[in-house]
Amino acid sequence: MATDPGRATDPRPTLAVWKFASCDGCQLTLLDCEDELLGLTERVRIEHFLEMTPVEGAGGERARPDGRGPYDLSLVEGSITTAEDAERIHHIRSVSRYLVTIGACATAGGIQALRNFADVDEFLAAVYAQPEYISTLETSTPISAHVPVDFELRGCPIDRRQLLEVITAHLAGRKPRIPSHSVCFECKRRGTTCITVAHGTPCLGPVTHAGCGAICPAYGRGCYGCFGPTSRPNLRSMVAELRHDGMSERDIQRVFRTFNAASPEYASVPDLVAEEQDSPRDTTEARPERPA
Repeated sequence: MATDPGRATDPRPTLAVWKFASCDGCQLTLLDCEDELLGLTERVRIEHFLEMTPVEGAGGERARPDGRGPYDLSLVEGSITTAEDAERIHHIRSVSRYLVTIGACATAGGIQALRNFADVDEFLAAVYAQPEYISTLETSTPISAHVPVDFELRGCPIDRRQLLEVITAHLAGRKPRIPSHSVCFECKRRGTTCITVAHGTPCLGPVTHAGCGAICPAYGRGCYGCFGPTSRPNLRSMVAELRHDGMSERDIQRVFRTFNAASPEYASVPDLVAEEQDSPRDTTEARPERPA
């Protein structure tokens, strides 16, 4: 293997970006940083990033999917869906001093984790003409289910400002300042009227992690949870509110099974929905009047 002279003379910490089962959107968020990316490359050396270049390091050696390392910071996108992925993530962990998972796939299994609630063979038969040639696991799992993770950055896709904060915090040797509150706080900061209170629009904002800037409620659409659950979501109250806003039992379960379907925080939703179905709220309970 050729020796990269840049490693010995360049004092900048190294950055690697990895892909597993995903759409690449969270990786591309780094490239979307645009003006900030130029300043960032003065502070870190992007050593491995197949979305950006097929070579690794200053020596120009062809990059491999598993990389050579070591890397000071690794950003990992995507979930583990094959046996090969399960092996590769252990190698990446071994050559990474600090590992951050980025996006819903890497932190919660992604939308492909819907297979966790069904028969994967049925999915294969429905999608592929010759499913016998497809080798996959029965489940889609987050990176943390396989190796230790130093920090998780949520979102589908992640927010570029939060990504820059994570990288900056690593360079400064401090913990990233990523808010843990819900999307409702972001609505308040934007001055957005609560669409549930004002119009009865179902919204997952109260139990969803902040980070998107409350874009959907600002345009009259209910939050659909792309940034995953908050650290302590009050799902019992959320399920009851969704029923009050007209959602059926089936629709409530479906709205929680999207980008973050396999989040452990959501595991109790089917039971809570069944309880709400068996013990509906008193329809005579006084509720605030909503404008027509």
